[in-house]
Amino acid sequence: MTLPPEKASELKQIIHQQLVKMDVHGRIREVLAETIREELAPEHQQLSTEDLIKALRQRGIIDDVMKELKFVTDVNEKERTSAPKPSTHFVDREPSVLKKTNIDPTRRYLYLQVLGGKAFLEHLQEPEPLPGQSCSTFTLCLHFRNQRFRSKPVPCACEPDFHDGFLLEVHKDSLGDGSKMVDATTMLSICDPVHMVLIKTDTFGETTLVASYFLEWRSVLAAENGVTNVAVELLGVGTESKVSVGVLNIRLEMYPQLSKTLSPEVTNTQFALEHQKTAEKERLFLVYAKQWWREYLQIRPTHNIRLVKIFAQDENGVNRPVCSYIRPLRAGRLLDTPRQAARFVSVLGYERAPVIGGGGGKQEQWCTLLAFICRNKGDCEDHANLLCSLLLGFGLEAFVCVGTKAKGVPHTWVMTCGTDGTITFWESLTGHRYIHRPINPDDPPLVEQPKPLYPYRTIGCIFNHQKFFGNCQPSDAVEVCVFDLHDESKWKPMSGEAIKSVCSLGTTSSVPPFPPLCASTIDAAITSNEMELQLRILVSEHRKDLGLSTVWDDQLSYLLSPALAAYELERTTSISAGNEEFQDAVRRAVPDGHTFKGFPIHFVYRNARRAFATCLRSPFCEEIICCRGDQVRLAVRVRVFTYPESACAVWIMFACKYRSVL
Repeated sequence: MTLPPEKASELKQIIHQQLVKMDVHGRIREVLAETIREELAPEHQQLSTEDLIKALRQRGIIDDVMKELKFVTDVNEKERTSAPKPSTHFVDREPSVLKKTNIDPTRRYLYLQVLGGKAFLEHLQEPEPLPGQSCSTFTLCLHFRNQRFRSKPVPCACEPDFHDGFLLEVHKDSLGDGSKMVDATTMLSICDPVHMVLIKTDTFGETTLVASYFLEWRSVLAAENGVTNVAVELLGVGTESKVSVGVLNIRLEMYPQLSKTLSPEVTNTQFALEHQKTAEKERLFLVYAKQWWREYLQIRPTHNIRLVKIFAQDENGVNRPVCSYIRPLRAGRLLDTPRQAARFVSVLGYERAPVIGGGGGKQEQWCTLLAFICRNKGDCEDHANLLCSLLLGFGLEAFVCVGTKAKGVPHTWVMTCGTDGTITFWESLTGHRYIHRPINPDDPPLVEQPKPLYPYRTIGCIFNHQKFFGNCQPSDAVEVCVFDLHDESKWKPMSGEAIKSVCSLGTTSSVPPFPPLCASTIDAAITSNEMELQLRILVSEHRKDLGLSTVWDDQLSYLLSPALAAYELERTTSISAGNEEFQDAVRRAVPDGHTFKGFPIHFVYRNARRAFATCLRSPFCEEIICCRGDQVRLAVRVRVFTYPESACAVWIMFACKYRSVL
């Protein structure tokens, strides 16, 4: 079997790296010295290659090398013979198993290795975890040019043991001469950074955003041999965005090797020019925004207290135009309808940005999309931005609304404008939809006015990726607002060109590209079974503490499934179905003279113990779990519904049947 030259050189490189990693050269020197001492001292004869190989084999070194060099034969033979596939959308689903990736010689790759961390001083006092003991972990998430990667979780420590490599596809010349390999000068114009997000997961599965960093990878284009080592200092997020949290050692390498590298002066000049252009565009937009705001205040003095948000701080404390947080986002095959998209966004966790100290003030932090979906939770602004982006991807005219709820609490939600003029509000935290029918304050008192069902009180501005409107109607109360966006006496627009200059993706833009959504890695059936088993144990132990025995009715548990499926369907589509069959099945399962009680509850996390503690706080649920009577039979059913990004909706139903004794 003959290999093409590029494959042969690639194979040699892999073998060489493995030999260096195992320090085989050092071990051979030791064996050689030992063999010369033991076998050659008396005779001083010549040592042949065969003698050396025999000595290496006797000491098991050759066997060790062959074990480490796993030449993987793919399970699927067809996969080996097929053309190399691009690494787009590759996500390491099972972090414990390293995947083998084919390298296409016509593509340029950036091999990014994370070779450990240091100076994570917050974890200086943490003891070494014992074998088998659960501990907090760090996970590094990467996004580069529509590709996403995730590192293996490593225990939190002052020097976390990161050892991961990621093969990032930089460019393939797919148009025209497909065999032409792109050179360093062309790659210098690819200004997309590698977005790195560090997530901490505690022993209860709760996630925290530790750092978010944009890595400038193009320094490797000027590195000797196409290899460079970078020490990346990670800064904290939110109120700690100026504080160092740790340093990552990163090695960057180009594959295949560049035939000609650039000089550092060329790359530094390019970076300076890009920075200068971006800074100038941002300066001009700031000048325009100040002028727009002055004009807006001159319309009516009370506009000063309206919630008109033009800029917002991201997790790194950088002020960015709000329109840059929105981009039409297509979910591929992962979400089928706008309502399913709303359901997906609503099951992502809700958490207000943390504030150090009291005072009850709200810390503002609008996260970039990668930071939000990797952490799997965020504030209402993060949810609204993602939902608006998904609805735009589905072809709807969607806007994020900034205003207040009851008691003047600031809030954001999403609005869509139908072609027939219908205005629909979407609550991103719950997935609920509301049709807006404005009240006309000039109507006579006897005219019946629509009663608003939505929780929103005032609205200051609306925006998407291309448009921004400030509300300049006499009242900013939502119930009297008319959403005629073409009427400049009601909505003051910003210049579309001004927004485009700072919010569109281009060669000189500080706007981070949007990552693609990834499919769920959770097995719904296995997770449902595990949670159900854990809840049965918790219920049995709880009843045992009360001096009650527990008898489970498996058939009754199974009959609860249709109800849970119907609840999720109703949350997603607003259509209720299948209730008649469920009620009929329960009537047949509960004999005459017996009573049935059921209690459904919904969660967005998979921690059975935490869910059980929450259930016990409900008097209805506690009544079922602690049920006393004759012939008591208990049932519990768990159904996990998975969504992209490993988000999930968890439905649990507790039930019991018993003989009624008067």
